Amino acid sequence: MMMRRRGGLVRAAATTAVVAGTAGAVRHRQEQRYQTQAQSEAYEQQQAQQAAYDQQQAAAQYAQPAPAPAPAAPAPAPAAPEDPTVAQIQKLAELHAQGILSDEEFAAAKAKALGI
Repeated sequence: MMMRRRGGLVRAAATTAVVAGTAGAVRHRQEQRYQTQAQSEAYEQQQAQQAAYDQQQAAAQYAQPAPAPAPAAPAPAPAAPEDPTVAQIQKLAELHAQGILSDEEFAAAKAKALGI
């Protein structure tokens, strides 16, 4: 009977070795898959970043330059020295338009300003 027991122990040890070896092989294969998957994801991420960078560079290369600032408006020309007679007639016309001077008064004041 001792033989049977030894045979059983050997068989149990062999079975344990096979199970342990299989488990180790499976674990090793899973680790390889995870590593390959991680490398693949890292590669895809790197490719996406490179594509985005290339797109930005292309857009920057073909972008139109910013428009040049509009030139400053020229300063208004200094008013020409106004003739006092013209200024007086304009003032009389304003008074006439406001109804302060009648037609006859406006005509007389205008003739006086022109020296007629």
